[in-house]
Amino acid sequence: MAEQLPPLSAVRVFEATARHLSFTKAAAELGMTQAAVSYQIKVLEDRMGGALFLRRPRQVILTELGERLAPAVTEAFELIRQAFVTARSGAQGTLSISTVPTFANNWLAQHLGSFQVAHPSLAVRLDMSARVIDFAREDIDVAIRAGDGNWPGLAAHLLIRAEFTPMLSPELAASIGGVKEPADLLRLPIIGPDDPWWTLWLTEAGASPDGLLGRPSNWMGSQTVEAGAAMAGQGVAMLTPAFFKAELASGRLLQPFELVCSDDRAYWLVYPEARRNLPKISAFRTWILTELEASRPAINGS
Repeated sequence: MAEQLPPLSAVRVFEATARHLSFTKAAAELGMTQAAVSYQIKVLEDRMGGALFLRRPRQVILTELGERLAPAVTEAFELIRQAFVTARSGAQGTLSISTVPTFANNWLAQHLGSFQVAHPSLAVRLDMSARVIDFAREDIDVAIRAGDGNWPGLAAHLLIRAEFTPMLSPELAASIGGVKEPADLLRLPIIGPDDPWWTLWLTEAGASPDGLLGRPSNWMGSQTVEAGAAMAGQGVAMLTPAFFKAELASGRLLQPFELVCSDDRAYWLVYPEARRNLPKISAFRTWILTELEASRPAINGS
């Protein structure tokens, strides 16, 4: 005989408390008193045979038992929530996207219009930040992250590999009579000399990276800003060619060498596995993968 499930009301209270790590916030979300939340947690702890939270002044933390239980319970409630959302509506409402600024400014902004034309009832909200968001605690549907694609509990779809090569303004290159070999770059100001991409590229190009030592650490936070500085003649930037096709084609940026390197990093579309079939996420996933595939010849320079 299958073991009887604990009361769903107690499980729901546990899920909210584990997500907020606060009895007070869980009570506010569920429209209950804090005493009622404490009672429901006690009911579940009695059923589980152990404490789920450690109570501390103005704070609660999950015990080992609670840590084992929380992810599965959160996923189960997410599936239930999705079932009701899907039954009530299709791909409509608001799609919240957390994205690193480089991808937002240099690819997504130029293409997002076609997604909104295809899904006029679905509004899009962009949160541009390099921080790693917590899907369990933040109102974000999907994220575009830079990394190796390994985030436990998240589905990850490869978008663009983080390839890189030096770029600069034609005027800066002309200031030293042209950039004819990789070592010539080290005669110029370098944007972001502490970026490991510089060492990787120079080594692959057969030039010593020792010329980077002692330079000002002028890190600018995103390729968008670094490309702007490069176009203004402020130095040589290490950039991803896929993001700067228009600037290269117009002559605002110059790529002096064909050598393009890569490491294990790439840009990925990610979201919780449990949300895979949510209509608005499914619609965005299909669109962005199709759009990228259609623009692949331009990204690859062919």
